[in-house]
Amino acid sequence: MDISNLSLVELKELERKIPKEIRRREVDERVKVRRELEALAQARGFSLNDVVAEARTGRVRSVSRGVVSIKYRHPQQADLAWSGRGRKPRWVEAWLANGGSLDQLAV
Repeated sequence: MDISNLSLVELKELERKIPKEIRRREVDERVKVRRELEALAQARGFSLNDVVAEARTGRVRSVSRGVVSIKYRHPQQADLAWSGRGRKPRWVEAWLANGGSLDQLAV
C-alpha cells in the first residue's frame, strides 16, 4: 500500500483506524488458534484444558482417586478435620504439642 499520496487528513484517519483493526484481528486469530489447538488435542484423545493445566504446573494430571475419609477431627471445632495423609495440619501439631494424642482425635 503506497501511503505517500495520501493527504494529512487521510493519514490521520488511517492512524485512528489501525489500532482498532489490529485488536479485531488479534481476537480473530486467538479464536482461530484456540480452535486449532482444541482439534489437535481432541485428535490425540485429550481436552485442551488437560493439556494447558499440565503445561502450567509441569505435572501430568493424575486420575482422581476419590475422596479420602476423615480419620481425625478436632474435639471442639468440628470443621477442623484431617485424613491422616500428608503433613499434619497446624491444629494437629498444636494439639500434640499441648500433650494431646492422635487417639484422642480419632473419629
